[in-house]
Amino acid sequence: MGPSKGPSALARTLHTTLGNHKGPVHVARYAKGSSKYVLTGGQDRTVRLWNPNSGTEIKTYSAHGYEVLSVSVSHDNSKFVSSGGDRSVFLWDVMAGNTIRRIAGHMGRINVVEFNEDASVVVSGSYDSTVRIWDLRSQNRQAIQVLEESRDAVQTLHVGNGIIMAGSVDGHVRTYDLRMGELRSDYIGHPVTSVVPSKDGQTYLVTTLDSHVRLMDSTTGKMLNDFQGHSITSYRCKSCFGHGEAQVICGDEKGTVWAWDLLDATPLSPNPPPKVHSKVITWVEHHPTEDGEMVTASADGLVKVWKHPHSE
Repeated sequence: MGPSKGPSALARTLHTTLGNHKGPVHVARYAKGSSKYVLTGGQDRTVRLWNPNSGTEIKTYSAHGYEVLSVSVSHDNSKFVSSGGDRSVFLWDVMAGNTIRRIAGHMGRINVVEFNEDASVVVSGSYDSTVRIWDLRSQNRQAIQVLEESRDAVQTLHVGNGIIMAGSVDGHVRTYDLRMGELRSDYIGHPVTSVVPSKDGQTYLVTTLDSHVRLMDSTTGKMLNDFQGHSITSYRCKSCFGHGEAQVICGDEKGTVWAWDLLDATPLSPNPPPKVHSKVITWVEHHPTEDGEMVTASADGLVKVWKHPHSE
């Protein structure tokens, strides 16, 4: 059975609004597994932990001196890392609410930070055009590896099993196979704001500042599909796969959330979708296990949780 056309992203109904950030929210991450928590980071220099079901804020993490641009949660949800304008990666204890470690070394703001699978390593990508790899088990404060191939700011990372994918403003997605010591570079041709691989790693979604989301073949670098209709020309926006990877979802600069059928790239109804945020939608993320639940974050200061009516 192929994927059904099914309800689109905005056949979901608004479940809760999470709204204590002052200014734009740059990132919203679900905790791992079936956990019911969301972490958000914003221009107000805070990271906030939420219960998205009730809409209540559980904890505020304050240590950053500049805006927070990225958050990544460890596999067991006990720690998270955050980064932004400080040029340092902050490692936090979720329950205690304090920083365990600060990792410095980049020469510019850190746009993105990601844990590896067992949270022993952190990878960061910066405005300084480098990707740096840090071993959290080591007392040595230096990066264990610096990847310097990007010719412009690194905006997005995916850290997989033995691979790192880095998307840059220079228009390339670079895939580093750390075990083989190999690099493959896919030239997309426009500044890359988001790279999200499929679960099997065979394909990946790349979002670019020419108002396209493309589905790429991870092995050959060939484009398999092209999703259009939304408007992204100036801001970092993230796309994601919908549940079961049957759909592609992306927010845009007009405050709308688009959804397309993965196989034929047709926009799902309503087309065009309604405006659900008053400013650019910076982030969309689907819940890791719950069918039909997703979160959107926006420069309007709000984070919204969406559910299919049947998943209540």
